Amino acid sequence: MKTARRILATDLPVAAILVFALVPWVWMLLTSLRPEAELTRAPVHLFPDVISLANHIELLRRTSFAENLRDSLIVALGAVSLGLLLSLPAAYAFARLRFRGHGALKTGFLMVNMFPVVLLILPLFVLMKSLGLLDTYFALIMGHATFTLPFAIWLMSGYVAAIPPELDEAAMIDGATRLQLFVRVLLPLATPGMVAVGIYLFIASWNEYLFALMLAGRNVRTVTVALQMFIGENEIHWGLLTAAGTLVALPATALFLIAQKHLAAGLTGGAVKG
Repeated sequence: MKTARRILATDLPVAAILVFALVPWVWMLLTSLRPEAELTRAPVHLFPDVISLANHIELLRRTSFAENLRDSLIVALGAVSLGLLLSLPAAYAFARLRFRGHGALKTGFLMVNMFPVVLLILPLFVLMKSLGLLDTYFALIMGHATFTLPFAIWLMSGYVAAIPPELDEAAMIDGATRLQLFVRVLLPLATPGMVAVGIYLFIASWNEYLFALMLAGRNVRTVTVALQMFIGENEIHWGLLTAAGTLVALPATALFLIAQKHLAAGLTGGAVKG
């Protein structure tokens, strides 16, 4: 009875979610490995008769997609660096210090995530244009920070709050300053939380489309915008499109698989105090 209940309540829903999430990705991968002749053949077979990397080779040799991958990587790493640089001190302040407006400011950060991202586009576009920063890496990194920082600060502050404050007191008794306490005590202990926040920032920046479309153009073009190159008015280049899709999915997937233990620890570290 317990086994049947577990299968119905846990195993089958999890299996359904996995199938729903993985089948499109697997189909895209198999399509990218088909030769051009098989893409237009009817009926379509599930597995290609011949596995070929011709679409990937053509994608990297004859298009600018390799440069688009570079642009996305630079923007994503910049967003991670800026996000961690700003969220860590803010999280420490919210978790350890009590100052006037503490609750209102923290609630304000949360409310930013309640507004549609599209509301930020026009003021950011005008600001970046007035500063002459349109179509630059800096514009995209700053744009991504506007919608990723609030959640990053909330996530990190919960993790820092779970670190016993007695460690702070012991370090202060030994003569450590606030800066030394932050660098030598809290940062090493907050590594799982930093990994979780870093992965969130990277994936959010890597997959972002609206800011990349509005704040960049010819000089900086991320992969989410570059995918449109393969969708024409009268024709879709399915081989190149699916090959590009597999390459876009690889970094985030590999990053998650490598750091999944730290990610799980970081996401649950602030859930329980004590």
